Amino acid sequence: MQVYAIGDIHGQLDLLQGAHDLIARDRAAYGCADAEIIHVGDLVDRGPDSPGVVRYLRQGVVRGENWQVLMGNHDRLLLNFIRKPDWRDPGLRAGLDYLHPLIGGRATLQNYGVDAAALEDITLARAQATALVPQDDLAFIAARPRMIDTGAHLFVHAGLRPGVPLDRQTEDDILWIRDPFLLDSRDHGPLVVHGHTALPQACHYRNRLNIDSSAAYGGPLSAVVLEGRRVWLLTPQGRVELSPL
Repeated sequence: MQVYAIGDIHGQLDLLQGAHDLIARDRAAYGCADAEIIHVGDLVDRGPDSPGVVRYLRQGVVRGENWQVLMGNHDRLLLNFIRKPDWRDPGLRAGLDYLHPLIGGRATLQNYGVDAAALEDITLARAQATALVPQDDLAFIAARPRMIDTGAHLFVHAGLRPGVPLDRQTEDDILWIRDPFLLDSRDHGPLVVHGHTALPQACHYRNRLNIDSSAAYGGPLSAVVLEGRRVWLLTPQGRVELSPL
């Protein structure tokens, strides 16, 4: 069974459309037109067109495309910035909030039409965002699964808490975990496919596959195809196998 996956998008609509074009070419070349495409989350923040990314994916799902879209930590940040004024994401370190320049939320809110001046006051920013971000977009983000288990592969945004059964994993870990997962070399059963931790390129670590190739910071958006534990990066020249490190 083949399955495609796309890394963290971060408002890069052009890169997302390019990744889908590469998948369409690969589907035609290898006769796998029905293979599912799984997006590992972080649709929004930092990039130039977060609304376009959400709309593109939402409309594709409604249209019946064989796409799955996971929730990323940035997606939850946008959702709860609007829906839960008193909520603070436990994944954010002290001194950071959704409007902090390091997070990228300002770009998303401006993409949706929030005034730059309003971004200097969190109450005004939230009020404008509540009025301007379509409810269809928020409902789409809220409905995103946190985990997709295909048997051979387990798709999550950030990773898993090693040694914890899948049904006891917390949403905070699935969306935010780093070192406890990244530094653990044990086999998790299925190959864990994730993003969240930006790298220069997609990397296969035998027990996990990180496909966040820094689209948020000017890097490419990785699209891969998986067959069991074999992984190929899709390029304009065709498939390039990613050998386990």
